[in-house]
Amino acid sequence: MRCSPPSRRSRASSSRCASPRPPSRRRSRRRASVWASSVATEATLAFGGNLGDPVAAFAAALRSLRTHPGIALGRLSSVWRTAPWGRTDQPEFLNMAAAMATTLSPEDLLSLCLALEQAARRERGERWGPRTLDIDILTYGTQTIDREGLQIPHPRMSERAFVLAPLAEIDPERLVAGRAVAAHLALLPDDGIRRDEAATERLSALLAA
Repeated sequence: MRCSPPSRRSRASSSRCASPRPPSRRRSRRRASVWASSVATEATLAFGGNLGDPVAAFAAALRSLRTHPGIALGRLSSVWRTAPWGRTDQPEFLNMAAAMATTLSPEDLLSLCLALEQAARRERGERWGPRTLDIDILTYGTQTIDREGLQIPHPRMSERAFVLAPLAEIDPERLVAGRAVAAHLALLPDDGIRRDEAATERLSALLAA
């Protein structure tokens, strides 16, 4: 999906969980470098974690994304609290989603996400195990990619309320497998997923600091 520069109104409401400070001149130039390109693509990411301080990990990753010259960070969802998936004998997860426009290729965006996970001291052990930070590329424009290490749209997102609920806050009409995100979500049990207002407010404060 090709992106055009956001309007003044959309910039003012670009984040569901924060009213960020006015961008610095340096940040504005970086953002302009994205919009000046004719190949900026809209992408969405999912964030999750249940070890350490997930909210702080989200904030650190979002700050890195916000200052990256190839990314214009867009809307952020609330923080959601969810029961663990797959392996249930572990702490609850916090989850959220973010939209962006980027000139990075899908491969470069994936490399950046992996680097952000590593910066949060993510240790890759058992599948569905606990983690400090997990970042998944949910969508990248309208592209479909299916190769080892990179699958877009995320192959199981339509089955997971903890992915769809945050994404539906920021992009409810986005089509995934021929159906809008909000429609996929309506077909799933809520599995106890709920907004965490305290975590959302704390994330807002960390991003505004």
